[in-house]
Amino acid sequence: MIRIVIAEDQRMLLGALASLLDLEEDMEVVGRASNGEDAVKLVHLHKPDICIMDIEMPVKSGLEAAEELRGCGCKVMILTTFARPGYFERALKAGAHGYLLKDSPSEELASSIRSIMAGRRIYASELVDEAYGQENPLTEREKEVLLLIADGKNTKEIASQLFLTTGTVRNYISTILDKLGVSNRIEAIMRFKEQGWFK
Repeated sequence: MIRIVIAEDQRMLLGALASLLDLEEDMEVVGRASNGEDAVKLVHLHKPDICIMDIEMPVKSGLEAAEELRGCGCKVMILTTFARPGYFERALKAGAHGYLLKDSPSEELASSIRSIMAGRRIYASELVDEAYGQENPLTEREKEVLLLIADGKNTKEIASQLFLTTGTVRNYISTILDKLGVSNRIEAIMRFKEQGWFK
């Protein structure tokens, strides 16, 4: 069961989010907060797996709360209306595992939570585009690994071809997924193709 704390200052939205997530068989909302300070207290009290955090809240903002919660064992997902690169960059620095916009489809919230719990980082694609200025964020070695994935090679084959350990290849793949803001290899390839970075 994925234990969740939600921090949102708009009461109606807070209730709607909690109801939506409680419908999921593998999720349980264990705490609700209307500001960042209460969110931090609830995280320390309930020790949830993930905290879903709005940005602009009274007393303490979601970004301040995320910075305070860094390293506490609870993953933080920012859920906001603000598609501002400055907020996104600050969320990344605070160690946020996800950054979704409130106009995302409702089913995307639950799937993003599951992806984050599986060790992925999920970021709104429009923010990733803006943050990287449409430039390829991958190093040459990471691009090399992704090209081999696109050729249908598995982790062991890539390791053999590039004279790396399978663990190192897995680390490269994890970094590639994080940098591209996607949750699996197929999405990474599609995103790379969409941006025209396969050259």
